[in-house]
Amino acid sequence: MYEHLSEPTTYQKEIKLYTGTGNPKLAKRIAEILHLELQGLKIEKFANGEIYARFEESVRGDEVFFVQTLAGQNVNDLLMETLIVADAATRASCQSFTAVIPHYGYARQDRKAASREPITARLVANLLEAAGVDRVITLDLHSGQIQGFFDIPVTHLTALYQFGDYFKTKPFDWENTVVVSPDMGRAKVAKKLSDYLGCEVAIAHKSRPKHNAAEVMGVIGDIVGKTCIINDDMIDTGGTLVGSINKLKEMGAGPIYVSATHGIFSGKAIERLQGAPIEECVVTDSIPCEVANQPGSKIKSISIADELAEAIYNVYMNNSVSGSSGGHSEM
Repeated sequence: MYEHLSEPTTYQKEIKLYTGTGNPKLAKRIAEILHLELQGLKIEKFANGEIYARFEESVRGDEVFFVQTLAGQNVNDLLMETLIVADAATRASCQSFTAVIPHYGYARQDRKAASREPITARLVANLLEAAGVDRVITLDLHSGQIQGFFDIPVTHLTALYQFGDYFKTKPFDWENTVVVSPDMGRAKVAKKLSDYLGCEVAIAHKSRPKHNAAEVMGVIGDIVGKTCIINDDMIDTGGTLVGSINKLKEMGAGPIYVSATHGIFSGKAIERLQGAPIEECVVTDSIPCEVANQPGSKIKSISIADELAEAIYNVYMNNSVSGSSGGHSEM
């Protein structure tokens, strides 16, 4: 009667890719690159706003990858959606659950800058782990030390060299081009980009009296008459950025280009950038932006789908070779 229990049980481990509501277009691009289907996950909201998720196909023994950007006015719903989907996959006995989070929400709250403040970036890491996430794939965190908030593996990617490749297609005079770091904290990243492009680097010195506000006090380096490429990790309201651009212009800067991995574009950010004295503002598609690449728009978008797809494939292959994971047990 119980003879079959002595035989080893095997499962055919597959790679399964799903998307949340945060950035389905990016998830679709990733799926096309990996030749996978985006299907089998139902996400709904009850009348009272509570989120419901259910896998409509078996994920038992499978490597599950869930693509979700945590940004926008509904960032808290998107975070909750991620936690609920992770819990559902864990209870459905998936082999492992990887959260692909192109933009990691709450990343700016990564330390206590004043007394009685939270470290919300760490709280989000704790929530993801508690929900059953086994690995995180993310892109250009606001600060690299956020990786240390996790006790699970974090694959931290960068769009820096994709920006470099984009600007290399421009007919710039590289001897008269300079990469401008928007503050002291981004100086190392700006130096990497300038080395990649073969041009000079400059650093803007800013004071920040409050959140979403800063002003340029001076610039270390020569920008007079030169093409300036400002590189940052994100653009939120755009107020600080536009103020910096105007200040650079006052100091004699030539044509100004802006590049930022995450175009959050809160409030009137897009209007500010469209009216700013810049040639282009280049962002990735880590966060959806409807006006990007539209005729007459200064907002340009490059895709990071290839990079994310490669990371997903590498994680899957590494797990397959090592046979790792222990898996989750369904009750």
